[in-house]
Amino acid sequence: MRNALGFLALTLLCAPVLAPDLAHADEYDDLEDLDQSGAKKAKKKKKGKSYNFEGMEVKEISRGFYAKTNMGGWVYLGKFNGYVKPGTSMALALGQDFVDNESSSMAWEVAFFQGIHNGLHYEIQADDPGSPRVQGDLRTYSGIASLEWSAYPGRRFGIGARIGGGVLFSPLLIDEVAWVETVVPTLGVDYGYHSGPKPLVMLGPTFEYYTKMSHFSVGADIDAIYAIGFDFGLSMTGVLKYTF
Repeated sequence: MRNALGFLALTLLCAPVLAPDLAHADEYDDLEDLDQSGAKKAKKKKKGKSYNFEGMEVKEISRGFYAKTNMGGWVYLGKFNGYVKPGTSMALALGQDFVDNESSSMAWEVAFFQGIHNGLHYEIQADDPGSPRVQGDLRTYSGIASLEWSAYPGRRFGIGARIGGGVLFSPLLIDEVAWVETVVPTLGVDYGYHSGPKPLVMLGPTFEYYTKMSHFSVGADIDAIYAIGFDFGLSMTGVLKYTF
């Protein structure tokens, strides 16, 4: 009986010492299970984030209906060269990628194009037999429809070509009465540059980079433009595009 009581007392004295070790062991096992579970959950979450979000596909590059703005320079290379200085060109456009493949795409586009140029005074041109007899400073307004084809050698980089046509209009910046009664007699001839729309054709390469903001892309357009009854020019512009 005395031995039994002694063993019971020894057990009670040792229990507080052994219990924390057992608790820590159980806690460690639970944490290990939680870590493994957490790692599995994290792995699944990462996979889902890469391909879908709340059951919807996430596209890093967007193609479709877009709005675009261009700004840059325009230089005349034909008979206006030397008489009309290089100027600025600006455009606003709407379009749509109607073919969207991984390695290529096609798009239609309609644009309103504007050019602003300084030129030689008409009296100086009158003294030069080789001058184009233009009014001097020029403003041009064009409506252009085009088709574009692009290839994608890289994931975010595209290079393509576009062709288009439209009309160009260069209004008189001089009072019409003064033009008829003063300027034309001084120039000696009116070639009709500023009367009515001129048909035009356009051809050139395009470059585009899709940013990490999936709806935005930047790039450059280089357009060779020939307006019949006007002149031949080259427009080089930077592009900012937003795809809806």
